[in-house]
Amino acid sequence: MIHRFVLVALLTLFGLAPLTAAHAEYADVVLNRYAEKNGMRPVIYPHWFHRIRFRCKVCHFELGFEMRVGSNDITMGKIIDGQYCGMCHNGEIAWSVEHCDRCHSGLPGLKTGIQGGHKTGGPGIW
Repeated sequence: MIHRFVLVALLTLFGLAPLTAAHAEYADVVLNRYAEKNGMRPVIYPHWFHRIRFRCKVCHFELGFEMRVGSNDITMGKIIDGQYCGMCHNGEIAWSVEHCDRCHSGLPGLKTGIQGGHKTGGPGIW
């Protein structure tokens, strides 16, 4: 399992990952409040991929993400304006919004929440 994750992470980092729908892995965050309503696949946020690179406080305090599933009203407009994911995914620190499939990679019908693990937030989930 970990070897697959590392391979996918490296392929994604270098832009070589296949552009097919993905399954959420354990502890990934699925975001689908607005995606499918707007004709896009659900977002799969690879929490642990980010967590091994950054301390929790980077996203959950400095960028303003609440530690409870569903409590962040993340929209593409806000991301484009530099909020939430857009603080880093701006084309300078990390890829920008022109690469839709890198985030909108979930299978249709995935529900917003954490894949495996806890469904509500709090300091113990990350």
